Amino acid sequence: MSEHNIAIYPGSFDPITLGHLNIIKRTSRIFDRLIVCVMVNSEKRGLFTPEERVDMVRRVTARFSNVEVDFSDKLLSEYAESKGAHVVVKGLRAMSDFEKEFQMAHINRRLNPALDTMFLTATEKYTFLSSSVVKELAAYGANLKELVPREIIDEIEAKMQQRKEEKHGDRH
Repeated sequence: MSEHNIAIYPGSFDPITLGHLNIIKRTSRIFDRLIVCVMVNSEKRGLFTPEERVDMVRRVTARFSNVEVDFSDKLLSEYAESKGAHVVVKGLRAMSDFEKEFQMAHINRRLNPALDTMFLTATEKYTFLSSSVVKELAAYGANLKELVPREIIDEIEAKMQQRKEEKHGDRH
């Protein structure tokens, strides 16, 4: 297998959803190697630490032999260059995703002219799904089995319970 066919699927994965996993599965069939990179989003306060997210992503992607999981706090264009990757994969759920991701693709291309962005549309049943939706539903105790990999449901529920206790603890 050629090591020239490397793609990066970046995201906060806080937590990883079945929609993310669907993109990973489909992308792993297209590229020789896929690096799922947990990135820091300065606009979001994470539910899970980057280390916890990397661990969760590793566990749910272990069945894909050509998928590796990494963490980066660098610019995506720099990270891709350091890994010899020429393609960034982004999943799109709606037109609102496209506008933001289209802009980011142009910025990344300007910073690293060798870097292309490939957009994969979400499978229809996951078009509504995001990590934010998962966190919102988990906060209300909703059933998560149709939203996230079963291996991490307990961790999400435990983390939400911990957040709830911390929040209520502040009131006393």
